Amino acid sequence: AYQNGVEYYISKPINAIEVENVIKKEIKQIKENKVINQINNLVDNSNLNINLNKQNNYNQKTKKILNEIGILGESGSKDIINICSYLISSNKNIEDYTIKDICSKFDDNYKTVEQRIRRATLKGLRNLAHLGIEDYMNKTFQKYSNSLYDFKEIRNEMDFIRKKSKKRGKVNFKKFIDNILFYSCS
Repeated sequence: AYQNGVEYYISKPINAIEVENVIKKEIKQIKENKVINQINNLVDNSNLNINLNKQNNYNQKTKKILNEIGILGESGSKDIINICSYLISSNKNIEDYTIKDICSKFDDNYKTVEQRIRRATLKGLRNLAHLGIEDYMNKTFQKYSNSLYDFKEIRNEMDFIRKKSKKRGKVNFKKFIDNILFYSCS
């Protein structure tokens, strides 16, 4: 019985004092286990709360960046936040995935997610290009035009807006996500 996990064993004839002592020891053991479980839950919950607070902080920083480039209200911004949140929580890098793989994690129809993100990031590129045309020294323009996007692509979009070129700017999806992560985690 002891080999199978029995802690106390009472043999016949039953002695009332022995039974009372065994019950008291068992009650004490149950109380100690409850305290240990409560302490473990507190430690686990505090770690969980710390991780949730960190994740919320990253998400807030990501939202701030998306707001600064004028795309927070776009439907693709939620997908961008989800991707960044996933990469941060799993401690992965965008370079570890293809666009199809990362978008598939959030919807069975990955093309829909990819299209929403592309539309949102293109709008951000256009917004920055307009900022650059209006004020080349704008802090938002200076900060994000060469980090979230390739500056050459911003220039292409600026030329397109000014009708100097028929070629529009393009977005490098992985560079965009990678630098959003950089700004969110710093």
